[in-house]
Amino acid sequence: MNRLIGAALIAVTAVLAAQPADAQRLRDRIAARMAERAEARAATAPAPDGVEVDRDIAYGGDKAQTFDVYHSKAAKGAPIVVMAHGGGWRIGDKAMGRVVDNKVRWLSSQGVIFVSINYRMLPRTGVAEQAADVARAVAAVQAKAESWGGDPGKVVLMGHSAGAHLVALLTAEPALAAQQGVKPWRGTVALDSAAMDVPAIMEAKHFKLYDDAFGHDPIVWRALSPLHQMKSAPVPMLLVCSSRRADSCPQAKGLADKAVGLGGKASVLPEDLSHGEINAQLGEPGGYTLAVQRFIESVTR
Repeated sequence: MNRLIGAALIAVTAVLAAQPADAQRLRDRIAARMAERAEARAATAPAPDGVEVDRDIAYGGDKAQTFDVYHSKAAKGAPIVVMAHGGGWRIGDKAMGRVVDNKVRWLSSQGVIFVSINYRMLPRTGVAEQAADVARAVAAVQAKAESWGGDPGKVVLMGHSAGAHLVALLTAEPALAAQQGVKPWRGTVALDSAAMDVPAIMEAKHFKLYDDAFGHDPIVWRALSPLHQMKSAPVPMLLVCSSRRADSCPQAKGLADKAVGLGGKASVLPEDLSHGEINAQLGEPGGYTLAVQRFIESVTR
């Protein structure tokens, strides 16, 4: 399934650059197929021993406003990682193997609850409202945390790609999260977003997927730009970036430098992995997983 999803994302990117009308139809077909496959996978994929899965917990009235919770039967006062999947703000699903498999095995072994969320996506839901959806999900997780043996005060936000942009935006401007009922969380892990400085992207040559996400209004660009929305010290941040991409690590460094300049704690973790591997390989044994684990432990003690 991971190979199918990777191929789908590559196909979307290629078509976006050249054939807008065809790209729209392709995106819609891929999104529908991915949702069907992820739903089928979620129904059959076994959880690791000792881990229970509560699926499709609603945090809103739309069918996309749901999350899955992976928690130990023995959890008590456990930290919680809340994950927002990627997919260009348009496709993706909380049950994708790259999002879930290694992370659940790793985090459950560390006594951490893992929550994987869905949110409404383009074209019917814009990026600002997607960020609000992520915040609504976090608020719901905090409200229900104790029923799974979790500590609502020990939440870490995590996201990959578009999801990393969304959690970074909430971290940069926490009032956006507070408006949805989110209480303070401990830290944020952003996995390979190259959209921390949105105006810089939009003013240079860029993929059409950014036009779909951010439009053509510079005021909107700034409103959706984590770098521009950060005006005070954020919660601690770990910004993982692919050193194989030209734009990811510079964007991460720009946001980390601003956070530190405002008195916050932020670090950049470059990895010699592809964009997809940054997501899929987190949780596999090795230095990358250990570095993220140490960050989570440092903010949830």
